[in-house]
Amino acid sequence: MNSRPDTYIIRLLRHVAVLAVLMALGVASAMAQHLPVKRQHPAEADSIAALRPDSVGVVLGEAEIGAAQVDSILAAEAASMHNPAPKKPSAYDVWEEREYTFNPDPTRAVWLSALFPGLGQVYNRRYWKLPLIIGGYLGLGYATNWNNGMLKDYTVAYRDIMDSDPTTNSYMNFFPPTTSEANLDKTWLTNLLQSRKNFYRRNRDLCIISMVGVYLLAMVDAYVDASLSHFDISPDLAVDVAPGVFIQARGERPSLGLIWAFTF
Repeated sequence: MNSRPDTYIIRLLRHVAVLAVLMALGVASAMAQHLPVKRQHPAEADSIAALRPDSVGVVLGEAEIGAAQVDSILAAEAASMHNPAPKKPSAYDVWEEREYTFNPDPTRAVWLSALFPGLGQVYNRRYWKLPLIIGGYLGLGYATNWNNGMLKDYTVAYRDIMDSDPTTNSYMNFFPPTTSEANLDKTWLTNLLQSRKNFYRRNRDLCIISMVGVYLLAMVDAYVDASLSHFDISPDLAVDVAPGVFIQARGERPSLGLIWAFTF
């Protein structure tokens, strides 16, 4: 009794499978009917058939390209991928040599010279002035120190000769050891020591004033040099002097003189 239902199920499955195959064949035939088919002209078909296997063409759209051309195109593309064409440099990547004109700032030159004498001249690129300023300071500094030392010696000697203490006789150091103090004129020696003391004091003060003057002169020079850095000093600037004859409007005799001609 169990064999009959199994037989019915097997038959039903067979019918379903046959029906599915028939439906698949119908769908395939319908899709084939709707696909576009390219029609070839008989002459075109003959020409294609006459081609050799090594020169078979490949149809890309409406253009026909040979196998050799395809190989050359592929080779060109491969070469372009391995050796790309150099890019055109940007305008920012190109080095252009430009002329730079140095234009010093007078205010900065003055402040640099005030900070250290000669530094303003270095800023203005007038390097040859630096040894003059430094040499002037060194010379005046040495002269100030030497005059100050002599002033101290004569001040002590003048103070010793003016007091009444016989043990303080440093003024005798200015004479040879064989000189006797009793043979010296105290009035003449006092006047001499006083005049020498005033002389060296004056020289010391002048050296100090000269050092201040060099300091101020360096500042002024730095300012003027920076301000006139682009002043025209070409050969066109000239002065011509020639004799001339001047005729008076009142009818008197002409007078002789010089004519000055400025060319700028």
